[in-house]
Amino acid sequence: MLKRSLALVAGLTLCLTNLATHAADAVLRVSAIPDEAPTELLRKFKPLGEYLEQRIGIPVTFVPVSDYAGVVEALASDRLDMAWLGGFTFVQAQRKAPMTPLVQREEDQKFTSKFITANANVNSLQDLKGKTFTFGSVSSTSGSLMPRYFMQQEGIVPEQFFSRVAYSGAHDATAAWVQAGKVEAGVLNASVWQKLVDAGKIDTSKIKVFATTPPYYDYNWTVRGNLDPELKGALKAAFLELDPANPEHKAILDLQAASRFVETSPENYTGIEASARSAGLLK
Repeated sequence: MLKRSLALVAGLTLCLTNLATHAADAVLRVSAIPDEAPTELLRKFKPLGEYLEQRIGIPVTFVPVSDYAGVVEALASDRLDMAWLGGFTFVQAQRKAPMTPLVQREEDQKFTSKFITANANVNSLQDLKGKTFTFGSVSSTSGSLMPRYFMQQEGIVPEQFFSRVAYSGAHDATAAWVQAGKVEAGVLNASVWQKLVDAGKIDTSKIKVFATTPPYYDYNWTVRGNLDPELKGALKAAFLELDPANPEHKAILDLQAASRFVETSPENYTGIEASARSAGLLK
């Protein structure tokens, strides 16, 4: 009888332990690198968050973060469960703690950055010698790291080549700076550029794309490595099952600038890590 009672107590203790272990998963805490204005990030995420809630059966909350490093730190310290990361921020997060990249947009397998200017006489990077230039955030893959890497491949060291190098902090801010004449040229990701053009926020009679980088892997949805495996699987399935033939799903995909989501893996970002080392952004 005593043995049976002890067994029941042990079983109850185990159940309570399991409940405590999964208590952190009662709400999925999600964020994104702030590569656009906070209001825009929230607008884009809202329908996706509602869809994920339906699919995984627990509340999903969006947690705004002020800078790229803040997203990396929060994910690495278990204060976030999932985040929209650029290739470089994924590499940074992975160096701090185990991470699992779940999916990326199909477009992110061959992503590019656009160099833009309002100067009609600028038709190549060489035409910018001695002029002012802005990147996005210093931690941005498409707004800083990869453009810098490709410039260096052409023998251009930005701090020596331009009269002034600035960091706007976000892709839409880069476009606004160039359009307002704050700098003579800048670089931003192709997806945000096209979105701004389509929304009529860029006057293409005054601002032009004069160069495009070679393609590279970029953004992904990543979860912390110690997230419950079943929840990881449910999240991945939810993303992969977004179908552009379904009008509700297409509305979600359109906000994400995605034709569809595809699986990804850490190996896809080894090139990003090598580029960061080459550019002196990783030791």
